[in-house]
Amino acid sequence: MTNSGATSERRGTSRYPVREEVKYRVIQSRSPKTVGSGTTLNIGSGGILFTTEEKLPMGRMVELAVNWPARLGGTCPLKFVAMGRVVRSEDNVAAVRIERYEFKTRGANGLMRDAED
Repeated sequence: MTNSGATSERRGTSRYPVREEVKYRVIQSRSPKTVGSGTTLNIGSGGILFTTEEKLPMGRMVELAVNWPARLGGTCPLKFVAMGRVVRSEDNVAAVRIERYEFKTRGANGLMRDAED
């Protein structure tokens, strides 16, 4: 295996500077519902970096819902819904490694409409 170049980049996927509203909910939490909203800073196939209202607990599962900038068929608004673990957490920024995701049409009930599985 050859190294294609010296780089300090640890992630294997590209990130894109997407700025959209995100709503989050900590799934595995000792406190009663840890929910909040923020703004995505960048998104890649392996993870998402976003602003938070408070420091999120490391290693916990989080559900994220992001208003997606593209529309289905050019007309139907979408949301990106993902589940993943918090892999980095600071006072007002968190990174989540995406474990599963799907695109849904955005309904009138808001981003977290299908929060309970």
